[in-house]
Amino acid sequence: MTEEFPDDSPQDDDAPVQEPRLWKGNGWTARVIKNEDDEGWAVAMIKDGEPEPALVGPWTMGRDKKNPKPLDTNAFNTLVKTAAEVLRRHEQQLHAMLHKSTVVSHEGADIKVTLDIVPDDEHPYALLAAIDEEGERIAQVRIPASFKLTPASATAWVENDFRNPS
Repeated sequence: MTEEFPDDSPQDDDAPVQEPRLWKGNGWTARVIKNEDDEGWAVAMIKDGEPEPALVGPWTMGRDKKNPKPLDTNAFNTLVKTAAEVLRRHEQQLHAMLHKSTVVSHEGADIKVTLDIVPDDEHPYALLAAIDEEGERIAQVRIPASFKLTPASATAWVENDFRNPS
């Protein structure tokens, strides 16, 4: 599917639009587009302010079997819910990739070791931190974003008196 998403919004960006192939409201735009890959139609859900659709999926043909079924309130609300869930899952996945933790035992105490990756296009890095049982940070070092946090690497860092492992 290849189609540009021009900004053809009316002057009042907050005003809802309810056209057969274009609906805007609740911070979202649903646009029914021709599916370039076959003879069918697709719907793209675009969150306000975002350049790319959060969700693109097949859209139902109308009764004439040529044109798409018009958007309606129920379909739009379902699409908003689905697209928001897709974004939420992406955010959860990104958070899981960028923030990791493990707990290690050292001298009879549990120490939580966290790795927080700071994704920078030019100079990504990570912060490796140790937190005691009371929730106080006892050490933190800046390390390469490529550092792999495992129970073994966390234990080695703690046992090396929190010296930079890189």
